[in-house]
Amino acid sequence: MTLSSLWLVVLICTTFGVHKENFRTCDQSGFCKRHRNLQPGISTYVVQPSTLRISKSSLMVDVLNTANNVRFLLQGYGLQHGIFRVKLVEAEPIRERYEIPVGISLVAEPVQEELVYEGEKDGKLVFTLNKNKMIINVNPLRLDFLINDEPVTSLNAQGLLKFEHTRQKQESKKEEAEAADGAAEESKVEEVKTADDEPDMWEETFKGFTDSKPNGPVSVGVDIAFPGFRYVYGIPEHADSFALKTTKNTDPYRLYNLDVFEYDLYNPMALYGHVPFMVAHNEKNTVGVFFQNAAEGWIDIQSNVADKSLFSNLADFVTGKSEVPQTDTHWFFEDGIIDIFVLLGPGPKEIFQQYASLTGNTPLPPLWALAYHQCRWNYNDQEDVRNVDQTMDKFDIPYDVIWLDIEHTDGKKYFTWDGSRFSNSIEMLRNLSSKGRKLVSIVDPHLKRDDNYKVFTDARDKGLLVKNSNGNDFDGWCWPGSSSWPDFLEKHVRDWWADQFLLENYQGSAENLYVWNDMNEPSVFNSPEITFPKDVKHLSGRENREVHNIYAMLVHQATWDGLLKRGNYKERPFVLTRGFFAGTQRSAAVWTGDNMGEWSHLKITVPMMLSLNLAGIHFSGADVGGFFRNPDTELLTRWYQAAIFQPFFRAHAHIDTKRREPYLLPEENMIIARDAIKKRYTYLPLWYLLFHKSEKTGMPPMRPLWTEFPKDSLVFERDDSFILGDAILVRPVVDQGHTTANVYFPAEQMLWYDIDTYKLYHGGHEVTVDAPLSKLPAYQRGGTIVPRKLRARRSASLMYSDPFTLVVCLDKNGKAMGQVYVDDYHSFDYSKGSYALMELSFHNFKLENNVLHKGDGFSTKEWVERVIIAGVNTEPKNVHLIKSDHSRVELGHSYDQNSKVLTIRKPGVNVAEKWIINLH
Repeated sequence: MTLSSLWLVVLICTTFGVHKENFRTCDQSGFCKRHRNLQPGISTYVVQPSTLRISKSSLMVDVLNTANNVRFLLQGYGLQHGIFRVKLVEAEPIRERYEIPVGISLVAEPVQEELVYEGEKDGKLVFTLNKNKMIINVNPLRLDFLINDEPVTSLNAQGLLKFEHTRQKQESKKEEAEAADGAAEESKVEEVKTADDEPDMWEETFKGFTDSKPNGPVSVGVDIAFPGFRYVYGIPEHADSFALKTTKNTDPYRLYNLDVFEYDLYNPMALYGHVPFMVAHNEKNTVGVFFQNAAEGWIDIQSNVADKSLFSNLADFVTGKSEVPQTDTHWFFEDGIIDIFVLLGPGPKEIFQQYASLTGNTPLPPLWALAYHQCRWNYNDQEDVRNVDQTMDKFDIPYDVIWLDIEHTDGKKYFTWDGSRFSNSIEMLRNLSSKGRKLVSIVDPHLKRDDNYKVFTDARDKGLLVKNSNGNDFDGWCWPGSSSWPDFLEKHVRDWWADQFLLENYQGSAENLYVWNDMNEPSVFNSPEITFPKDVKHLSGRENREVHNIYAMLVHQATWDGLLKRGNYKERPFVLTRGFFAGTQRSAAVWTGDNMGEWSHLKITVPMMLSLNLAGIHFSGADVGGFFRNPDTELLTRWYQAAIFQPFFRAHAHIDTKRREPYLLPEENMIIARDAIKKRYTYLPLWYLLFHKSEKTGMPPMRPLWTEFPKDSLVFERDDSFILGDAILVRPVVDQGHTTANVYFPAEQMLWYDIDTYKLYHGGHEVTVDAPLSKLPAYQRGGTIVPRKLRARRSASLMYSDPFTLVVCLDKNGKAMGQVYVDDYHSFDYSKGSYALMELSFHNFKLENNVLHKGDGFSTKEWVERVIIAGVNTEPKNVHLIKSDHSRVELGHSYDQNSKVLTIRKPGVNVAEKWIINLH
């Protein structure tokens, strides 16, 4: 392919939407067809109980596939926090299958807990972990997991387990048989011949690309049922509803990291990253399944009625009916092993903690990273950057980060600058730093094959590059043209990549420059499905088909390590990635890729964000305004409103779109967008607190409503709204021309307060609220206290010492609770205890601040300048403050009889000290 024809392909893709024919369907994938064509029935896999070996926290037992007499080893483990782990591997494989090493998706080796063997009864092996059970049915193999003796998850209940054992190709196997001249060996040949008669076993062709399969068919799959559950969620990334849909009449949901231009909505196509983690929820329980596998995967989903003959003790969930809902799922992967973690909650918060214990938490970002980011492909030159920076200040629009896309480089050679347009990048970075601002530059993993490009020649000469199937350095096309890719699966290659970010290596960079890893699926323009061919070889000899979905994560992990090293392990890095996998949350933020400036793409941001947050990818967002096309002013204005309550807040646009910095909007729209951005800044203390909790507990900042209201079935399928932490209900307006919105307020006993007017709404009702263009429907939950900072600044870095406003919204009992978290907002000192965490409570007409933690030597200048209390029915006669030294200070206040809001002025007390405000 010539460079000109390459650009034609890219132009077509970016002009006319996604070209579905560039990506496989299940019918075009041999292993997907083989698994999907299986029919439910009696499984041929049988446990051999006489081989059972038990230790304190694990079991091993042999399994025989009676169809071909191939033996397998079933391993079971009891893990901390009430997690079961099940592995199925070949007992005598011809080659070692790939298992993801600890430290990639798993943050550490899981801590094991005692697994009690209750014995064998009626052909079932019973194991207990705390109060939960795993029951292994012997003939046929089936595993049931129970909470309080109630089945909630089952493996191989439909008999769809299929483990394609490693084998030699028919011809070579037959030669061995002839040499041995033995009847038994001839029998094996006939068995292999029968299996190998199926198409696509040893070679497969797609769109003119031939995929050699030297290892033959090695896929694995199993059905996983959720009896009692109507809804399942997760397995991002797909542009689909939050509650996953049946795939009875569509392709399965696909898990394969791909570069998809202008992706379609509401279909199961693969996108840029994937997390094979699914959660099922009902009024009684929440359970999860994490299938650890790095190969291409597909998942079928169907809603059914549970077979109560198999679950005689299953309770009815639908009053007055004998039918119990069940969701059946079928998971299959092209390679690897079966390695499944079953998380038994039993509630949403326990599921988040359990999953985080496996794959890790999101480290607390620096405060500036939670603020507003301004980006496009591409700001033209240093003068353009300066003008944008100055114009944002001129229009009083705060922002913290400006971004540079691929055009800032010298000929798409990463770690370089275009000398004609960015001749003095250090000066540009210094000017931004003077205002507390940062710059993010793009660094993609493809390296231009150019003998004058040091990064490439160094990687080539050191043998660090991915190989093609014949052992030569892989040569593919991406933005620079002919390119090669470092093999990030190797630690020494990741260490080499990390070193490229040192200031002495990344010439023209500075400590306020951070990094964006795009195209890391990896994207390869002239390869099948715009990514690595599956038979590309890594330095270890592994094929890409075995490890594909972890490549992107290893790229951004290495980038994170590089920024850590550059900052002498003191400053918190920031990395944005497009491709991701389970565990990505430990080292990168994620955005949803090449979306479009259309109302439908604004609407899909909420379910996509909820799916990502559910699967541990908490620091995530969607490009404000859409990457492609030119949104009208109403859409762009509404998008800014919606995005301020999503975790990662960045505006971005394609190179061919019209400029759309917020100050270019018509004045009315500009003011609304500016007010929205400023509102984001006032809520930064809440965002920071929620990310502190995310790191400590695994709880997502952006949550589905059923996380906080698990028994309210009316919210199980709802994805037009969400709750920020446990406090702020957000229902964005995502339809053109709408000036009202239907808002469902959960929980009959709950009170909800409009965040702008403090108008009161009662829970348990859906209400049509006014939502003119200037209004974002958002409501603070009664019984919560939210910290805010209301002083206007041009960047978050200038807000470190600003005072707090505490917003107290009372519940029906006149009570409220909340927390405030402070540290230095940028370093890792907090991880050594240098922070303060305060708990606020309002009860008996007094607001009390208690210090839960304050590190030795830690201090802050932050103080409380205002307290707003909503839901106060009678104005107090006086308000006074009792300080930590027991001194008493009378405080001024005002009271609004109509809104029932009391405002207390200037308590003037340090936020990290104990104090009490009394109302009389």
